Amino acid sequence: MKLTPLTPTVFAAVSFVLTLCAACPALAVDPQPLYTQSLAATCANCHGTQGKGVADASVPRLAGLKAEYVEAQMKAFKSGERPATIMHQLAKGYSEEQIRLLAQYFASQTP
Repeated sequence: MKLTPLTPTVFAAVSFVLTLCAACPALAVDPQPLYTQSLAATCANCHGTQGKGVADASVPRLAGLKAEYVEAQMKAFKSGERPATIMHQLAKGYSEEQIRLLAQYFASQTP
């Protein structure tokens, strides 16, 4: 089989495609923020969207609270140290890493 040399146009096209393929990892979207927002969305019914609170609700807003505080409270709910009507049950469903992510997320939100 005889190979023919590439024309300048074909060479440029191949070079362009190879350059795009090399850049693909840089174009990849980090899934972590979306995952964390999905976790936080599970809190919205009681604590409001992005933890900003719900008008006339008896539960606190979470947005703007210190991450250490939110994490400590979630762990206290999870262990049963802090009594609650529902949070002690919900907190048991989160891993330590998920609790940390939630705490950081709510701390980064403006009240």
